[in-house]
Amino acid sequence: MAAPSRALTKEEIEAILPHRDPFLLLDEVIELAPGERVVARKRVRPEEWYLTGHFPGRPIMPGVLIVEAMAQAGAVAVLSEEGNRGKLALFAGIDGVRFKRIVEPGDELELTCDLERVRGPIGRGKATATVDGQLAARGTLTFAVEQ
Repeated sequence: MAAPSRALTKEEIEAILPHRDPFLLLDEVIELAPGERVVARKRVRPEEWYLTGHFPGRPIMPGVLIVEAMAQAGAVAVLSEEGNRGKLALFAGIDGVRFKRIVEPGDELELTCDLERVRGPIGRGKATATVDGQLAARGTLTFAVEQ
């Protein structure tokens, strides 16, 4: 296993991922082993664009955006590999996703993705999202790197 690299700022993440605000759901990467593992953070701020309508008076981060944040973290691990720089990593599958905790304003998501299998442009990773060590979501994500 490669030694983890230094942390990445939002600007450095933008150099790897094509996503931009308001859809870039990562604030920083705190651990990165390209092609193997990533740990990233997302602070859920009260002014997030999706919270006013989900739900009025009871803001909750939508589960689909938690999954997207986990996928963006995984994409950093995939696209930080030299051979994948400048490419797109697209969803090819979402399996076994379970939500275990509500995520609300003020929470900080820690997003982890461990790549388990990569064959050519297709790969799979086990991803989790936690808040203060409590599991918020988990699942297996399959991706395809656009050639």
